[in-house]
Amino acid sequence: MQPFQLTFTARKSQLLREALAEWGISKRTLSAVKFEGGQLLVNGCAQTVRHVLNCGDSVTVVFPLEERSPGLLAEEAMLTVVYEDEAVFIADKPAGKSTIPSRDHPAGTLANAVAAHFEKTGTPATIHVVTRLDRNTSGLVCIAKNRHIHHVLSQEQQNGQMKRQYEALVHGTPLRSEWAITAPIGRKSGSIIEREVRADGQHAHTEVTVLNRYPNYTHVGLQLGTGRTHQIRVHLSHAGYPLLGDDLYGGPTELIDRQALHCTRLTFIHPVSREPFVFSSPLPSDMKHLLQT
Repeated sequence: MQPFQLTFTARKSQLLREALAEWGISKRTLSAVKFEGGQLLVNGCAQTVRHVLNCGDSVTVVFPLEERSPGLLAEEAMLTVVYEDEAVFIADKPAGKSTIPSRDHPAGTLANAVAAHFEKTGTPATIHVVTRLDRNTSGLVCIAKNRHIHHVLSQEQQNGQMKRQYEALVHGTPLRSEWAITAPIGRKSGSIIEREVRADGQHAHTEVTVLNRYPNYTHVGLQLGTGRTHQIRVHLSHAGYPLLGDDLYGGPTELIDRQALHCTRLTFIHPVSREPFVFSSPLPSDMKHLLQT
């Protein structure tokens, strides 16, 4: 297997260490390159981070091969691949499938299926989930193929360059067509799963747009400003409009047997080419059916 590598061109005279930091190579990644089998090449020759670059030098970072977690087994399963290249993997996750293994769902997850896909295609990659979805939320999931790409995309999330848009069906009929929910979210006392709006929670911001109104429920679009656990579910329940099917947060379950939430659009700057990427996913049949009744 050929390891992942990136090549940069020095634009000025400076220490290699300084240039690597400017190119987004984290200290943790650099440590792995130095001690886990990677290489730093300047004009094809191995160098240390103390090497002084000249303008125009070609710098290649050869990243070490990463080992998949021993607890993540490769399992053949249906997998909807939206996009894949040497750095990123975009999948469309169905409802009812966890993103990664947990104590309650140690197998049968999206990550298990992706691991099998990588093995089958001989892809020298591990699985670093960038945008995780709850088990019963469907839609687009972004996975980085190595720790450096994960670092770059995580930075994009923090500075707002990566955007996730959702569509949902909520109980009730909001009077406003657009509004924002800004309310801190924390773990609910006495629960290891449930979250709630609470003063000592983490800052959370969700923008809501009404797309269509029905007699007993409303089709809404959602834009995340932050990525807290259960954020959309908690915010909408707190606002008085719980998701249809979301029994954990007070949503009625007569019309759909899972929370009616789908990640429809994912936008980010590609971590290698720096080009804007946009992916979309249509609503699944269970949600689409409710929009046609």
